Amino acid sequence: MQKDYYRTAKTTFTLSLTSMRSIPSLIKLFSLLSIFSFLTSCTSYEPGIYKNGKINTSQKEDFHALNNQMLEGLKANSPRLMEGVMSREMIEDNSRLRLIELCSNRLKEDSYTLLDEYYIVHKERGKKVIKAPNYALSYDADTREMYMAFFIPKSIPNKYMISAVYCKYDYGWKLSHLELNPYALNGKTAPELFEKAKQAYAQKYLLNALNNLELAKVCANPYEGWKYPDEAGMNDFYSKVIEEINLKYLYPLTLNQVPTHPRIFSISTQTTPDGVFPLVYYMSSIKLKDTAALRKENENIKKVIGKVIPGIDKDKKYVFYDAFNEWPRNDRSVDRYDMTEKLK
Repeated sequence: MQKDYYRTAKTTFTLSLTSMRSIPSLIKLFSLLSIFSFLTSCTSYEPGIYKNGKINTSQKEDFHALNNQMLEGLKANSPRLMEGVMSREMIEDNSRLRLIELCSNRLKEDSYTLLDEYYIVHKERGKKVIKAPNYALSYDADTREMYMAFFIPKSIPNKYMISAVYCKYDYGWKLSHLELNPYALNGKTAPELFEKAKQAYAQKYLLNALNNLELAKVCANPYEGWKYPDEAGMNDFYSKVIEEINLKYLYPLTLNQVPTHPRIFSISTQTTPDGVFPLVYYMSSIKLKDTAALRKENENIKKVIGKVIPGIDKDKKYVFYDAFNEWPRNDRSVDRYDMTEKLK
């Protein structure tokens, strides 16, 4: 537990009498530095939440210097480079090594930018909530002063958020918590995916609605305390769509419009650098070695898939297909033939 929760640290300079007599110019210099350091350390901030542009400029520069050191260490996958900014507890936690590696992988995908930052001064410890226009943040006030920074990629469609929480301990500002979670998929956040799901449902594109809802659930909590306003509504709508899909689509779906009568037995999604798209699994009577015949069959499937499953070939870049000759198994891998339909 941190000592002196409300006490402001003081900086003390000590000079010997001999030194003071022999170098009077240094007396003035150190006196000025001592006064400046004292005033800086004793600067009083009113309890409250300071977001983005409300954070004092000089203080923001100090925070950003910490962020830069953290991001440099993350990108290099170097815990050693980060030790100067990490809290003692974090340094002792070996689980940080895997997290740093995962963050490093994400930082290599794209340039990251600061989404939001908060400097908070607390009156007391305990559970706290920050209410932003589009989300709320719940957290524990572990120290009197804390700083939070949330980073997201600039341009890629599948965005992972890096969340950094700093606390002001008696030994300085240190990184106390780090997280990496999905923030947006297909370029959209959870609320945006929820809206897209409702639009798809209104068009009777049930599968599109379900896929968007599932993606929304994946990125609904980009930080452990991050909550969007209508999570309950999203969950209720998800249950409704699932129920309707289970009633409408009974697997396997035999495509009688195709001469070879392939049978769709599952539809999931596949994640790519371009986004997340439908993946259709089906049983084919054509041997997997006969790739020319498989491709011809797949061309016929593409012609009718939008009628069998409305919307699956709408508003997306790709639909992926996997053809099988035997049912997938849990105990071993099963051969398949992969094909891609490019829609845009």
